[in-house]
Amino acid sequence: MRLLRLSSVAILTLMVVSTARADQESDRLREALRSATAQARAAEDQRAALQAKLTATEQERDRLRKQSDAYRAQVKEAEQAYRQAVKDFNDRIAERDDSLEKWKSAYGEAAAVARTKDAERAKFEADATAFKASTKACEAKNVRLAKIADDVVRQYEAMDPLEKVLDHDPVFGLKRVEHQNAAQDFRDKILEQKAKP
Repeated sequence: MRLLRLSSVAILTLMVVSTARADQESDRLREALRSATAQARAAEDQRAALQAKLTATEQERDRLRKQSDAYRAQVKEAEQAYRQAVKDFNDRIAERDDSLEKWKSAYGEAAAVARTKDAERAKFEADATAFKASTKACEAKNVRLAKIADDVVRQYEAMDPLEKVLDHDPVFGLKRVEHQNAAQDFRDKILEQKAKP
């Protein structure tokens, strides 16, 4: 019995020890479970935080992508506007150059016409000056011719009828030579006044 007691004590001790060990083991397992649960929660929280960050990052990426696409569209529009402005500017310069060439050509023609007209005007002025001098000379000669004609008429009127008969009479013809000499002198004076072109 002692043995039985001893064995019961031993069994009991073993059970107590085993229970104590089981309690320790259970405490250790509980602690491990708590730790694992805490780690799982921390991991889940971390996963949720990372998932939220990932979602925020994806949203930021999408926003930046849309903004980039909008900027690309603006750049494309600006490039098209720039190309159109350059084309319009070049077209205006080409039109200006064409107009300038036309004006240069017209100016050259006008200058040539002006030079021709100026040369003609100078020629006409020279001709007019020459004609004025010639006209003055002719007028002076006309005055002298009128004077000579007046002298001829006066001398003819100054002749009395007897002189006229004697002058034209073929028999006597005394004054005929004088009359012919006077007529020749008047003819010479008239020929001297003849206008020469």
